[in-house]
Amino acid sequence: MSDRTELETVPPHHPHDKGYRQLLNNKRTFLELLQTFVLEGWVREIKEDDLTLVNKTYVQQDFSDKEADIVYRTRLGGTEVIFYVLLELQSTVDHTMPFRLLQYMVEIWRDVYKNTPEKERKRKNFRLPPIVPAVLYNGKRGWTACRSFRDYQSGQEHFPGNLLDFTYILFDVVRYSEEDLHRAANMVSSVFYLDQTVDPSELVDRLKKLAGVMKEMDPEQFRQIIVWLRNVIKRKLPKPLQNEIDRVLDETELLEVEKMITNIERTLDEMQKAAEARGMEKGRMKGKVEGKLEGKLEGKVETARAALMEGLNVEIVSKITGLTLETVLELKKELEN
Repeated sequence: MSDRTELETVPPHHPHDKGYRQLLNNKRTFLELLQTFVLEGWVREIKEDDLTLVNKTYVQQDFSDKEADIVYRTRLGGTEVIFYVLLELQSTVDHTMPFRLLQYMVEIWRDVYKNTPEKERKRKNFRLPPIVPAVLYNGKRGWTACRSFRDYQSGQEHFPGNLLDFTYILFDVVRYSEEDLHRAANMVSSVFYLDQTVDPSELVDRLKKLAGVMKEMDPEQFRQIIVWLRNVIKRKLPKPLQNEIDRVLDETELLEVEKMITNIERTLDEMQKAAEARGMEKGRMKGKVEGKLEGKLEGKVETARAALMEGLNVEIVSKITGLTLETVLELKKELEN
């Protein structure tokens, strides 16, 4: 399969996919994803050195601002295999997923066909390579779209052996249990574990639980974790915290796990205390303003009482004090009683 086609090459990273794209562009990490979460025998046959990243995208123009894709090719049992992973990093489930994946897969096959010499295409034994589709989703809501293309077709039950079909692999980040992710204890499981939280204090707790795993990472894996934290987790934090977390990550040297976690925790604590102090100051200011307003109102009421006792009518008293006519009438009733 040639990488030179008329399809557009990979565009600049969009903010929503940058962390996962950079992570999975690493062959070792991509293989780890498959071997950790795909329970099929063939994943054990894949060798890291046999994986080739295809530096292009098949995402259509209409969806280019919402998603990204990762494409790898390898050989299994002498046959070329293509892995197509769509990064569906948004909060809502797209129920058209089977059809969208089909379109991307057809584009890949069209690409392969076009870049295969005509003489070879006409041979009796020419075959298109198998494409293994997958979706990586990190939305809070459970994934409810059809998993197979057959189920996306109405009336499919009437044609058991005649319809196009495929089933895609689903990496549903939020749905993996904490126990399973801890048991895996690797780069990808750590990333999924951190991606499940949006609360700053919970982030620190989870980083502490992962400290042992991160210590075992080599410098390149640790660098990937830092990049991922910067591109994904940082955006989940309140804006005032984002620059501070950036600063902490910039100062983190290779494998200084405890120092990084401590600095993040300290930063979050300081920002929280500052926010609480600002809240208390606002409360004091509000109290002062309310006190002044209450004092002014009391003065107007006393003036109104004095004027009523001198015999002024309620309309005049209302005008000179600024109190409503209803308030002055109430004051007059109090004095008469």
